Amino acid sequence: MPHQELPTGGELGRMLKAWRGVRGLSQLGLSLETGVSQKHLSFIESGRTVPSRQTLMAVADGLDMPLRERNQLLLAAGYAPQFAEESWDAADMAVVRHALERMLRQHEPFPAVVMDRWWNVVMANSATTRLFNAFIDLDRWPRPRNLLHLFFDPAGLRPFVPDWPRFSAALLQRVRREAVAGVMDEGTQALLAQLRAYPGVDDTAAFESSAPDLPVIPLTLSDGERRLSYFSLVTTVGTPRALGPEEWRLECMSPVDKATEAWHAATIPGA
Repeated sequence: MPHQELPTGGELGRMLKAWRGVRGLSQLGLSLETGVSQKHLSFIESGRTVPSRQTLMAVADGLDMPLRERNQLLLAAGYAPQFAEESWDAADMAVVRHALERMLRQHEPFPAVVMDRWWNVVMANSATTRLFNAFIDLDRWPRPRNLLHLFFDPAGLRPFVPDWPRFSAALLQRVRREAVAGVMDEGTQALLAQLRAYPGVDDTAAFESSAPDLPVIPLTLSDGERRLSYFSLVTTVGTPRALGPEEWRLECMSPVDKATEAWHAATIPGA
């Protein structure tokens, strides 16, 4: 069968080479992961052949590519995208949305939020609003509110974080660590650049020896009247088939100490 030219030149080949580099795989290693021959992979990357959709998806599986990037791979090969980007309130998202809403309610009286891939808050329970409004006026920030900008902005929550250098460094490391599929896409890279542009941001202090004797680096908010400390538990949606559910994260903030627990209990009668 004669080889075909790729409709988009070398874009597909460049994408696959870049992803192999991200995953630390040679063509032989990717061949062993996917069952696609090394020769065929070489032809795809060099633009000498157009792979089938099935082959592309096998390669994407071997590279553990997020769904959004799989769509880009299909487009580069001349195929239509496979994974839909449904809006949060779409009917197809109802089963996931209702489950997340239930988990937000069940975490009361403690804060919990649902965020997208770039830390924009999609949903939040009432405890989150009460907590943040205890320190700042949330209405000053238009929706969708970005949780990272709320913390890094000197006009936001940052002045109320006593251990700012260490906490901000740990948060920047967490952004890199929790990127979808472990990959720093352009949006995440742009977000990190914006955060580093704030004055006084240094991402080298996260694991100094002076850290408290805790298995986590807590978030502490203090204004002289109250001192509230939390650690986070993050939940993701398993086996997603659409872009939204793959990229949403539910973050539940749990009290580190009794004083924080008591403050939240006092904000809701009978909690």
